[in-house]
Amino acid sequence: MKSDRLLSILLLLQTRGRVPARELAERLEVSVRTIYRDVDALSASGVPVYAERGRHGGIELLTGFRTDVTGLTADESRALFVLAAQGTHAALGLDAALGSALRKVMAALPAPHRPAAEATSRRVLVDATRWKGGPQPVVDLDTLQDAVFSDRRLLLRYRHGGDTEAHTYTVDPYGLVSKAGVWYLVADRRGTPQLFRADRVRAATLLADPVRRRPGVELADAWEVLRRQVEERPGGIEVTVRVRREHLDMFRRLAASTLTAPPEEEGDGAWVTARLSYGVLREVRGLLLFADRVEVLSPPQARAELARAAASVTELYGQGG
Repeated sequence: MKSDRLLSILLLLQTRGRVPARELAERLEVSVRTIYRDVDALSASGVPVYAERGRHGGIELLTGFRTDVTGLTADESRALFVLAAQGTHAALGLDAALGSALRKVMAALPAPHRPAAEATSRRVLVDATRWKGGPQPVVDLDTLQDAVFSDRRLLLRYRHGGDTEAHTYTVDPYGLVSKAGVWYLVADRRGTPQLFRADRVRAATLLADPVRRRPGVELADAWEVLRRQVEERPGGIEVTVRVRREHLDMFRRLAASTLTAPPEEEGDGAWVTARLSYGVLREVRGLLLFADRVEVLSPPQARAELARAAASVTELYGQGG
């Protein structure tokens, strides 16, 4: 841990120039006294570092002592600092490693590219989670990671969506994929690629047997097959609705995952027609969220399903008088 901290101090000083000891202590989560001891250790090892105490003091390297790596373009430097939401790295236990890696990269960048890279890290953020997706369950990825990186088979206790009981499978992992904030294990089961949502894994046991992947198949290949299967799966029911124009933006945001075509204007301009796809009829009940701002036009069974749902709600709240 101390060697990592010493390297972090060195890289921060290369990037920032003079830095107050208190700021270094806060960044590295140690005491100011520890920072001064680390500075002494760096100096004893031959690093030209010195500290000035006082109101305007700080810790600084002698001018010209720098590590530089050439070959990166300005765009490549900026691209390195466009990072996914911290939750992705936290789930893998890599948040601290990410921060350390970025400090090393910043210090190694050619000096002309550093301002653009630093600005990118402050001005661009990629958040892979959906709006109003609800709280994500805590997922323990440790055993899944162990299997992926040690190339060993896994014994899973897994509950499929809609099932109440878990099933037991022996699988051959290819890797882990984070899709819109949800972690998936991509693995072969009896030689066939299959997706396993990490939050539905009830237990995972690392087996002694080496993994048995199909020859020539990588994670990206298996993921592409499974992704297409999910995205091209035909919907169980196609629904046509009309949406009040003033609420169209909200409808687009909340129903984005079920829309199959851009909404079309109607003659009077007050309504817009949209088409949606659902796996099962009961899923159309989600349209009750929009109350009278959305009307189902077809098919008749979808209108009947919503009418039954609305009647149940009316009965429930009408009982109290």
